[in-house]
Amino acid sequence: MGSLKVVKCGRLIDGRGSPPLEDAAVLVEGDRIREVGRGVVAPAGAEVIDASGMTVMPGLIDAHVHFSGGRSHRFGEHILVPEGVRLLRAARDAEAALEAGFTTMRCCGSKLSLDLKRAIGEGTIRGPRIVAAGYALTQTFGHGDQHYFPIDYARRLNPAICDGKEECIKAARYALREGADFIKVSTTGGVMSERDRPEHTQFTLEELEAIVEEARHVGTFCAAHAQGTEGVKNAVKAGFKSIEHGIYLDDEVIGMMRERGVILVPTFSIVKQIVEHGAEQGIVEWGLRKAKEAYKAHIESCRRAYKAGVKIAMGTDFGTSPLFKMGTNAMELGLLIENCGMTSMEAIVAATKTAAEACGLEAELGTLEVGKKADIIIVDGDPLKDVRILEKVESIKMVIKGGEIQVNRGL
Repeated sequence: MGSLKVVKCGRLIDGRGSPPLEDAAVLVEGDRIREVGRGVVAPAGAEVIDASGMTVMPGLIDAHVHFSGGRSHRFGEHILVPEGVRLLRAARDAEAALEAGFTTMRCCGSKLSLDLKRAIGEGTIRGPRIVAAGYALTQTFGHGDQHYFPIDYARRLNPAICDGKEECIKAARYALREGADFIKVSTTGGVMSERDRPEHTQFTLEELEAIVEEARHVGTFCAAHAQGTEGVKNAVKAGFKSIEHGIYLDDEVIGMMRERGVILVPTFSIVKQIVEHGAEQGIVEWGLRKAKEAYKAHIESCRRAYKAGVKIAMGTDFGTSPLFKMGTNAMELGLLIENCGMTSMEAIVAATKTAAEACGLEAELGTLEVGKKADIIIVDGDPLKDVRILEKVESIKMVIKGGEIQVNRGL
């Protein structure tokens, strides 16, 4: 038998969207939840954590981040700063995310995340569990091909640049060989890539289907950076699990996503930060211009998807200071309410249950249910009355990950 803990709750939010329970408790044995609800009795010798008057809920999950280790928005910082320095910075970023109540993060493209995941998993450093894509697949002249460099150097930076079915298969296998938990693919252009646009379609349907097949062979999934309508449709047709961003969605693709259970991860936070503060922080002009052009359509598309019943997961696209700082990720919940029309409970579900599904971990994480991993946060206040309380790190009084207390602010 593992160690026993009982968390006494003032208010229990289970992550499934159920009405909150008052005066409930969670019994944790080892790294798993053994009992949850009213009437839970503390066994002899159990550690009792008294969160009476506070909210107990699942650990938060950000389904779209990038551990880049940046500390400015200088163009090309990821080239000018040594990789070892950026990895050490990323370790501090991971710690900041954990301190803010995030117990799991899906990193949608970053070589550093592969090393970071290993160090966290073995207990060398503190941080959320990481689901990592590693190298993200892109076509030549695609969103992940850094157009401003000669192609030979761009390929050194991203060995997963690929064209044609055979190269796509090989690139998918390479990403998996390097340690990827899932495969990230750019099926359209983007805001922060210099010479393409969000509307531009990238990869053919045949190429995308080949990549999905490689993921299926090893029991994993694909996530699509997909902003333009045709590129979103191709990703859905090919069998992708999630659409990241989804700026230009039409009614047809919204219906396809709903019918097939494809998850939308809007990532409003990064665009809002660029639009409102990018100029003062030195974001490049073409990135600012495209972000401003896209933001209204982005909000309208995601609102229509939400109203149509498409599953939505919380993700920020954060990872670089100062505008995209880890530990500030909870701002996305407020934006899901403001931009999509979600309730506070729906936003919490997006950041727990649905985000766990986007990570491929719905059987293990995302809700407080018997048998699942004990990822629990204790919040001083009621996020159902004001979800923005989750943005205040000082309100996150305790963070438990896998049954172990990671953060304790005086409970």
